Amino acid sequence: MLSEDLMLLLIDEVAGGVRVDAASADHALAGAALLDQVRSGLVPEPARPHKAVAKLRRHVRRDVMARLEARGVLTVERTKVLGIFSVRTHVLHRPDDVREVRRSVGDVALGHAAPDERTRALISLLYAVRVLHKVFDGDKREMNARAKEIARGEWAGEAVKKAVRARRAAAAAASS
Repeated sequence: MLSEDLMLLLIDEVAGGVRVDAASADHALAGAALLDQVRSGLVPEPARPHKAVAKLRRHVRRDVMARLEARGVLTVERTKVLGIFSVRTHVLHRPDDVREVRRSVGDVALGHAAPDERTRALISLLYAVRVLHKVFDGDKREMNARAKEIARGEWAGEAVKKAVRARRAAAAAASS
């Protein structure tokens, strides 16, 4: 599933944390989950996909992590930092799964391979929340330029961008 592959890309294999902020991760995962549902035929492509992304983002990370844990890909450990702050660490049990996803998507992001449908969708979602450079090492401008071309015409990535913009606008309006 795209949402599971995306979550594996977002996890730092060494530190066990998530490489990006929670809002970016949740929006991107919601876009991937919506795309998974549409591709599997569970739902038709929504007329306003950004609204569907906004609704899905609330619990999507928890659901994706539960599926990855059930498959034995990883476990989530909760620890305390300084005895106060609760921190989640993701322990990967099948690092080959992560390496394969990272290699195939990274090759496309860095311009070493042409995108297929799966890598096109993943790069579109990472680009939509502006985290491609946090997931892959390389020249940020080159990766973003390539990702922009790859993402063109990908409705899920565009829906994620609109959902992020709407959330930022609502937060700005609430703080003023």
